[in-house]
Amino acid sequence: MIAMACVLSSCGNAVKDFIADNYSKSSQTGDVAVYSSKDPVGTTVSRIVDAEEPAARSADGGNEYLRYDDDIVTVSAAAGGSTIKVEDINGTYRSGGYAYLGPGFNPGSPAGGGSGSGGSGSAK
Repeated sequence: MIAMACVLSSCGNAVKDFIADNYSKSSQTGDVAVYSSKDPVGTTVSRIVDAEEPAARSADGGNEYLRYDDDIVTVSAAAGGSTIKVEDINGTYRSGGYAYLGPGFNPGSPAGGGSGSGGSGSAK
């Protein structure tokens, strides 16, 4: 019963699991893991998207960006295939970082952000 509940509620992280099971890990630094694929960017992205649909998707300069609930997956061209970078955005946001995803692809501020150019201070 618990296993079925996990399947229905997406226990774990399906995109991370799919990438780890299907590609070779090149490196891991903190919340960022890098994998290599023998396939070109388009084929690699298609396989990842077929396995787990992203919440948002964009492309910029030959890179493909896939946003998931807790992760950003960036697929870039590399010699002999492509490179897949999986970044835990919860960790990035908690540490004050912001993942740049290319023009027209804004995941939003983790704090909701303010509008205008006046900043967050209050006027007196």
